[in-house]
Amino acid sequence: MILLWKVRKTHATTHQKGRTNLSWVHDVSCLAVPLPDIACYIPSPANSTLDLPVKGYKISVWLAAYLERKTFMTYSLESDPLILAGKSFRSRLLVGTGKYQTFALMKDALEASGAEIVTVAVRRVNLDRSSGESMLDYIDTKRYTLLPNTAGCYTADEAIRAAMLGREAGLSDWVKLEVIGDEKTLFPDTEALLSATKTLVKEGFVVLPYTNDDPIVARKLEDAGAAAVMPMGAPIGSGMGIRNPANIRIIMETVSVPVLVDAGVGTASDAAIAMELGCAAVLMNTAIADAADPVAMAEAMKLAVQAGRIASKAGRIGRKLYATASSPIDRLSL
Repeated sequence: MILLWKVRKTHATTHQKGRTNLSWVHDVSCLAVPLPDIACYIPSPANSTLDLPVKGYKISVWLAAYLERKTFMTYSLESDPLILAGKSFRSRLLVGTGKYQTFALMKDALEASGAEIVTVAVRRVNLDRSSGESMLDYIDTKRYTLLPNTAGCYTADEAIRAAMLGREAGLSDWVKLEVIGDEKTLFPDTEALLSATKTLVKEGFVVLPYTNDDPIVARKLEDAGAAAVMPMGAPIGSGMGIRNPANIRIIMETVSVPVLVDAGVGTASDAAIAMELGCAAVLMNTAIADAADPVAMAEAMKLAVQAGRIASKAGRIGRKLYATASSPIDRLSL
């Protein structure tokens, strides 16, 4: 028994001797059939279902040969949720809420992104909703999981106080922990970050620390109780993309908690690359909020994250110095 592609939409050419050759194929699913019964399924002109099996010699020669060697496994995003601190999420895109021109635009972008986790800066949001318009008025907490962050904190004590304030205000006991070490680069102070992580974990927080791309620091953060590690792809807001993919991969081999790329993403291809590396998720803000069309970019990021995840699971081909024919002569049937 092997798995045969069941073709829903196929352009086929039939030769005089009854052999069928597929010129192109898309929109397929898998069907298990005995090896002797390999057949090409051609859609009926009157029906979109596949009800006209044509059994002949070799079908789509390259496909038949491939099927003899491999059994296919179908990957599904729906059956592969993101798990953070024991909680399941369908989306692997986390988005921020800062820098938007209006709160209404932010709301539309959040919806287009498909994200389920949104970050809010505790020190920059109006927590007193009775004193005027607040960003929180535009975020449906029944739909989104709030992830307070400690943006703008330069010491461990500042970050701890901000996290405590967010929890007391009813935002969440989750925290995206940031302890900035340099005002110009916004690189994290990893020593203070580690100290704050230990304290907040003891206080019952689910800590997701923003860190550099150092595997040793990542391992120490995991040992301190971090629920995930969030290495920077590039400096915050730089849009430079993933500058050190090798270190990101080493971090994933070093820790057992989820690895989320945080900061530096500039466009959809950057998000896809992060996911193709095998990261569990991507967090971004500026790439969407500062785009010429934030709503369109939010949708692009959603699709890029999904495509990158699928590609990661599908397994890319190996890189080669020289060409390999896509239609080898030794497999042709004339």
